[in-house]
Amino acid sequence: MAEAWRPVGSERELRVGLAGLGSMGRNHLRVLRARPGCRLVAVADPVPEALATAIGGGIDAPDALAFAEPLAMIAEADLDAVVLAAPTTSHRVLAIAAIERGIAVLVEKPLAASVDEGLEILAAARRREVPVQVGHVERFNPAVLELGRLLGEGWLSTIYAIASRRAGPFPARIRDVGVTIDLATHDADILSWVAGERPDRVYAELAQRIHASHEDLLFGLLRFPSGATGMLDVNWLTPAKRRQLTVVGEEGMFELDYLTQRLTFTRADAGGPDLIAGYAPTFAGNVAELPVAIGEPLAAELDAFLAVVRDGGRPIVDVEDGLWAVAIATSLLQAAARGHPIDLSDFSARLSVA
Repeated sequence: MAEAWRPVGSERELRVGLAGLGSMGRNHLRVLRARPGCRLVAVADPVPEALATAIGGGIDAPDALAFAEPLAMIAEADLDAVVLAAPTTSHRVLAIAAIERGIAVLVEKPLAASVDEGLEILAAARRREVPVQVGHVERFNPAVLELGRLLGEGWLSTIYAIASRRAGPFPARIRDVGVTIDLATHDADILSWVAGERPDRVYAELAQRIHASHEDLLFGLLRFPSGATGMLDVNWLTPAKRRQLTVVGEEGMFELDYLTQRLTFTRADAGGPDLIAGYAPTFAGNVAELPVAIGEPLAAELDAFLAVVRDGGRPIVDVEDGLWAVAIATSLLQAAARGHPIDLSDFSARLSVA
């Protein structure tokens, strides 16, 4: 039997590999260079020009080994941890290869291209006891962290509704999946985290306007066991990038902008109505802008992952969180295709036997 994974400790530098030098991979490359106590020792990408820029130019990772094939990097490089920023369809093979070699994994979201592939990653991680963190970077956004802290303090005794909007122009780099798997997994995770529970029923409508083979617009509804309702507005059709979250509850409403890291709270006790042109009464709530310490979410995400590699413990966003996001997104696609809601109440049972 293979030896169980153990944390590296703080006595030496962590040896980290990076698979994928696309848009997100280049961001990981930039941030990893500045992380204390770790060294990027290997980089893999099938595009020679990308490797040449990262390594041959000596700008980003001058001492790292270059691999055209990520599996070769995982097999041949001496790694404590690997960051997988390769296409979604390769996540299962690469993650399991790293897990089997006892290498801690940070896999970019979505965890996998399907629930079944995600279950395979989960089973491998449990069998080898190797930590797998999923790159739901919005969980590390300072405004989201502050929102979570305030919800934990009881600012909303009951959550009524959570609505998210994630919209922007079509990214030409995305070819293997549609907007639901690529983007809505962010919001499926965040809404579940805010609600403090997983949805038990979902429904959706989709559209395909400009993408060659997948949907590029999603409107989704989530029902939570507590009675809270979630709404997703996700698309690749909006000409300007928007990343917003609204949480409505008994005492008022939080509004959050992921891009500016702005967080406000509007109290429910707004008082009497204001009149617009003498009619159409509206209530102007007491809006407070809440202080948020601005920071880069990706740096916080990588720091959290490297801390797990050094000291052990459960990743903040672990493989089960990532698998739930894929399950919710997949169920939204199924609901739209079948024209009726999809029940998720028994999905926890599938996780328990993975």
